[in-house]
Amino acid sequence: MTTETEILQYLHYHPLSKRLEIGHAVTTEISERTLKRVIADCVEKGYIEVVGKGPATKYKLTPQAHVTMPLSLDTYFDKDIDERTVQESFNFDLIRDILPNVRLFTDDELALLHEAQSKFRLHLSEMTDIEYRKEMERLGIDLSWKSSQIEGNTYSLLETERLLKEKQTANGKTKEEAVMLLNHKDALDFILDVPDYLKEISLTRIEEIHALLVKELGVERHIRHRRVGITGTNYQPLDNEFQIREALEDSCQLINGKNEVFEKALLALVLLSYIQAFSDGNKRTARIISNGVLIAYGYCPISFRSVDSIDYKKAMLMFYEQNNIAAFKQIFIDQFLFAVKTYF
Repeated sequence: MTTETEILQYLHYHPLSKRLEIGHAVTTEISERTLKRVIADCVEKGYIEVVGKGPATKYKLTPQAHVTMPLSLDTYFDKDIDERTVQESFNFDLIRDILPNVRLFTDDELALLHEAQSKFRLHLSEMTDIEYRKEMERLGIDLSWKSSQIEGNTYSLLETERLLKEKQTANGKTKEEAVMLLNHKDALDFILDVPDYLKEISLTRIEEIHALLVKELGVERHIRHRRVGITGTNYQPLDNEFQIREALEDSCQLINGKNEVFEKALLALVLLSYIQAFSDGNKRTARIISNGVLIAYGYCPISFRSVDSIDYKKAMLMFYEQNNIAAFKQIFIDQFLFAVKTYF
């Protein structure tokens, strides 16, 4: 870990620290002159904000650094749930004031993603409609399986393929597990049949995708009006229906206002999970909506097939508790590259 990263990580958890405090926190031995230079570089890069003057000078992260700087998941989750210092309630400023002014991807990350997207479009131009639909079916099976597995579904990938292709259920599995997988297929088929459906997202369209995903699962389809807890975290989502609707409307406005498609898709993925608008099915809805955005703009959809479910949950919890998107962004990048390479 570089000295710069150490300083930024320290300020993430200890905002408004003095230089002496920062120096004591750095594990490598550096001179005061070097420490001053590194901090000055971070200020120039827009990572650190200076508060006060002279002996009273303190430092804190800028919103850009707070949201996007890498944080160690392993170190963070070494602490038990009640030992972590977290933002326990919904951050109203995040969607309205912070994220509109943050660049989620670096220039290098965008170059990598757009290069992969160009390959996808090239391969697509060489495919027949039948070949494209076949690849989308393969990706859809993988997405239905992984998205359901993240939520605790015990169907294997092969069992999922047999269910979705032949409507044959697996022995020893519950009816609800089969329905969850079949609902994924219905939601994906709907988006493929109306590919520009999520070019502009709205509260109504989010509710419609959610309704497809929870059909016949005994889940309330509308915006929840009761409190909900999330396993593994002390973060408590909003419990007021009107505030939930407001947060969703703000998120739609934010996502629709972004010019970069990758930012739109990533924001849909994390914010719909963060808001937890429904009593169940929030992360499934987020994954389908995010893919719907990619498809609407002619971008390669993502199956998440190779992601580890625990890593996915940890990255999501890091966003819930610290409003830091770095770990989840890396999952998004890796899975987009995987999808272009694997399916098309």
